[in-house]
Amino acid sequence: MNKFNIVINSKSGAQANQSIIDSIAVLQALATAGKPIGGSEISKILGLEATRANRILKTLASIGITQQTSNRKYEPGPGMHVLATQSLYASGLLRNSLAPLEKLAFYGRTVALGVLWYDSVSFLYHARPGMNSSEGIGRIGLRDATTSGIGLVLLAITSEASVRSAYEGREIPNFPQGVESLLTKLAEIRKLGYARVEVESDNPQAADKTTHTIAIPLGNPVNSAIALSGWISESETPEVVKALQKAHDEIEFNCNNSKVT
Repeated sequence: MNKFNIVINSKSGAQANQSIIDSIAVLQALATAGKPIGGSEISKILGLEATRANRILKTLASIGITQQTSNRKYEPGPGMHVLATQSLYASGLLRNSLAPLEKLAFYGRTVALGVLWYDSVSFLYHARPGMNSSEGIGRIGLRDATTSGIGLVLLAITSEASVRSAYEGREIPNFPQGVESLLTKLAEIRKLGYARVEVESDNPQAADKTTHTIAIPLGNPVNSAIALSGWISESETPEVVKALQKAHDEIEFNCNNSKVT
């Protein structure tokens, strides 16, 4: 399974449309490539027939979601940026989170807001100490959920059956002993109400590559999580959790009030 595989929830009662699923996977592969990419490359990434990948890319280009470069590769088009902007505006999550996230910068650690997409985390906001808030928006692409505090705290509220379906029989980053060790960690997180995990720093200039992330879930129902990352001692954990909970409450308040017309 690659990170673009989309698993249909059989309990939803919806009949899967494979063309839509493939189109979304192609769009996601293009968005995360970081450079123009051709149909043959996308077909290898996704395991699609090259003709199908090219047909999807051409269809998306015809409505401006993608655009073709001079060397006949594809990159995000204006339509993708419109979709991204409309989506952020419609959810209101980032808009209502920015001020509370900026306050968390006081603690001198990396501040993050992310969502879970199957077995990956997408960061809406990820700002290192000293960064302007504008620099933190959309700064980092997809990460394996099991390597992220945000990913683990969101997996912890996912059903055991779904976790098994996603991870059983495959290598799990940071969990070499397999799905049972992952489920044990998720049970611990559920009991605590937050995730505290040791992760590798994403700062190439950091002297110590070992760092910690503390993350708590956000939303009702939960749809995202916020986190602080850096060197966090065990004795500091309660203070960090309290700070995150305060930010959580402010974001929830902002989201609830923005829905009032």
